[in-house]
Parts: sequence; structure tokens; C-alpha cells
Amino acid sequence: MTDIVVVGSLNVDVVVPLAELPAPGQTVLGTADHRRAGGGKGANQAVAAARLGRRVAMVGAVGDDPEGEWLTGLLAAEGVDTTGVLRAPRPTGQAIVLVTADGDSTIAVSSGANMWLAPEHLALSYDLIASARAVLLQQEVGAEVVAAAVAAAGGLVVLNPAPARPVDAATLARVDILVPNRGELAALAGVPATASPPGPVELPALARSLGTRGPVVVTLGADGALVVTADREWLVPAERVDAVDATGAGDTFCAALADALLDGAAIDEAARWASRVAAVTVTRPGAMAAAPRRAEVPAAS
Repeated sequence: MTDIVVVGSLNVDVVVPLAELPAPGQTVLGTADHRRAGGGKGANQAVAAARLGRRVAMVGAVGDDPEGEWLTGLLAAEGVDTTGVLRAPRPTGQAIVLVTADGDSTIAVSSGANMWLAPEHLALSYDLIASARAVLLQQEVGAEVVAAAVAAAGGLVVLNPAPARPVDAATLARVDILVPNRGELAALAGVPATASPPGPVELPALARSLGTRGPVVVTLGADGALVVTADREWLVPAERVDAVDATGAGDTFCAALADALLDGAAIDEAARWASRVAAVTVTRPGAMAAAPRRAEVPAAS
């Protein structure tokens, strides 16, 4: 049995190091040569889970082009089963990642093959999705694909609703663990985009308003993660590290959270493990490449 099936995006990342992120209309020169790397939230989560020792399969789409061949090869080299990755008559997804030395980043994505993927394509991977111990999803593929995968899942369903967009109530009701950041939680709860970001007092009520059947884990960056259940909430502090690049931290967090839950950890224990794994990621450049192997994660202090 596969431990984790990831249904989601696969991108080629073009990473441009900068001294500071550009303002609108501004052109800035990079501080070093750009580099090409594997990415996409789905692929990042798949590799992160595989590096933690999980049996992982990827379901998604790349283009019938050299970038798609290169990207699926990266995943296969990490031990990820790529038989569920289809070749689309669209270009492989691309992401332009602008990142500063202190870890801030801005990302622009051209979805390509990721948005070609449709619910009917999941029929080829239905048995894989249905039999997996956990299904991990994000929102760089179509909403209909996410809904179809959630409906097909027979195991634990973990949804990282990034990038932010509405999720229908029927899909949310089948989600076991929801992992939004503060902005994504606000968007899901219908908070106007013009409103101030929700504060610590507001977050638990917003999380409980969504109707998921399990906990909501709100990632708060350097402030840690807020775990919200039906009757309590508690803050899991972030590990203190010197951040280099936060691009892949959220993806690693989600993979590590699923990893711990499959081992039977309580949700607060799983969030602490995920925080420790993500903390290693931000000390390294890149997204997929920054995910640590289990032996590289320091013991809890």
C-alpha cells in the first residue's frame, strides 16, 4: 500500500536571487545567476514526504516536452512513483521565483499542464488514490480536480488550500486536516480581501467556521502554527533558525504533518514535528531541493 498519494502540481522553477523584491514597475538586477529547479507545490510535497521515508506516488500532469521529462526524472530519482503523472498537450508548468538573501520570496506561476488536468484524468489513478493511507492536495490544479480526488480518497485527506481560492462546502466536509496560512484561512472563511489580516483571537473562530471534519492547522511563518480543534486551540512555536529561503517551507510542513499522523501522532505532536522539519528547509536555498531527509532533522530540544 502507498503511504501518501499527492494530487497536485508539478512545475519547473526558475529562481532569481535578488537583494530586494521589486516594487511595481521596478526592474532590479539579480545578485547571482538564476538557477533551474524542480518545483510545484504537489511535487515539492511528494519529494518532502519521500525524503522522510514514505512510499509516495504523484498524480498530476506535465507537458510533452523536455521540461516534463526532466521533472518526472527528478521525482523518480527521489523514489516517487510517477506512473500517475500524465503528459499533456500543454507546456510543463513554470514558476518564476524571486528570492532575497533573508528568505523573502515572490512567485509568479504559469500553470500550463497543471490546469489541463481534469477530473476524468484521475480515473487512471482512482485505485491508487482510493487505497492510499493519506492523500495530500493543494490548489495549483483545478478546483474540480481537488474535489474529485477528495471524493475518491479512502484514507486521511490533508488539504493545503494554497493558493487561496474558495473551496465548496461538500469538499471541506470531507477534509480531515486543513493546513492554510493566515491569508488562506481568511479567504476560505469569506473575509473581504480589503480587511485587515485576522489576529490571534479571530483565527480559531474562522477555522471552526469552515466545517472540516478534523483539525485546522494554521501556519504562521516565524510565529509558528496554530492548531484548532472543535474544543480547543494551542500555538506550536516555530523553531529558531537563520532563514535563507522560505519558498518550500509550507510544502515541507504539510508533508511532515501527514508523515507524523500516519505514525499515529496526535495533531499537536504532528505539528511540532512538521515545524522542526520545515525549520530545516528554510535554512537551505530552493524548495524541492531544500526538503530534509529524516536523519537531517535535529531531535526535539
